[in-house]
Amino acid sequence: MQQRRRFRHMRSHFGILFAVALGSAWGSIAIAQADERFPRELRPWLVAQPWERDTEGPIISLGSAGDFDDTHIFGPAVTLENDRYQLWYCGSRDTVAQRLLRLGLATSSDGKRFEKHGGGPVFEFGDGRHSMLTPTLLHNPDGTTLREGGKLRMWFSATDFQDKSGLHTLHDATSEDGVSWTAPSKALLEGVYAPTVMKIGPRYRMWYTDVGDAAWTIRHAESDDGRTWNVTKEPVLVADQVWEKERLFYPTVMKIGDAYLLWYGSYWSARKNTTALGFAVSSDGLHWHKHPQNPVLRPDPDRPWESHYVTSQSIMRLPDGSFRIWYASRKQPPFVNKYFAINTARWAHPPTVQPPSAQPTLPRPAKSPLPISEAK
Repeated sequence: MQQRRRFRHMRSHFGILFAVALGSAWGSIAIAQADERFPRELRPWLVAQPWERDTEGPIISLGSAGDFDDTHIFGPAVTLENDRYQLWYCGSRDTVAQRLLRLGLATSSDGKRFEKHGGGPVFEFGDGRHSMLTPTLLHNPDGTTLREGGKLRMWFSATDFQDKSGLHTLHDATSEDGVSWTAPSKALLEGVYAPTVMKIGPRYRMWYTDVGDAAWTIRHAESDDGRTWNVTKEPVLVADQVWEKERLFYPTVMKIGDAYLLWYGSYWSARKNTTALGFAVSSDGLHWHKHPQNPVLRPDPDRPWESHYVTSQSIMRLPDGSFRIWYASRKQPPFVNKYFAINTARWAHPPTVQPPSAQPTLPRPAKSPLPISEAK
């Protein structure tokens, strides 16, 4: 009897091992078949992204009662210069409906332990009505900081939350030290939220969330000066994977070798009141291939300060070849705080790629610049 039980146990044990092995084999075959759908030069990027949360808690939290950022905090934009990180973020007091967001600044020597700049916000729109949202700094293709004429250049979205039209406009400004900024430019484009801007040769390329329509999509634009933008006619990324619910937002783009890399947010259909990050890769920045294992960064229920939202991100390739992401989060409902904290994670060993091939001259967009009244 005992021998029969032992035999049944061993048969069950080997059956499980066989099933696991068979599942692993079929998984490998499925991955190999999936690879055939993607251009060969892009396949190295369609691997698992083991983002490691390497801090015990948020790297930036809400301010103390009475501070300008005591209720809402999100939208990190990060630079690294001379071994010093600067992180600008949007902060506000008051209710969600009454919030007026201004930019705060925090600095760090390691990208993980940040100290807020004393004295409150370092940049605001200045009219007492328009919030400053989703700043981005001009960067090289690999995500590192690019100064022009010795100055940082920032683009951001602005909106008046009391205006029922919901109009969002794109603006830019410059600074030598990241604390004192020129006045916001006039509106450069409408319907723009969460821009990301890189410069390749003499040309600027921007990807942004088009909030002019109910179904938010990712759009692309090009410019010779960073102010007059030629918008690509059709969206370059739309919600079409099962995990994506209705809208895409917060694109972050860089170019490593011959591949454009795009991280973006969406509401996660598998979990209510939750966002997650997807990933896509492209040869030209216009035609994108989404990762078959999306989403690649998900909320962590075991970390209450980032249990529901992990979007509104900034990503950079560091000198050691690793990637670091800074992102905003929400705790569980009720969502008193539009966003609650800023966090970070590291991808230690992304794919090793060859240097980019000779860069062809980018074709000029066929469409002329969109007037402010026509931009979406």
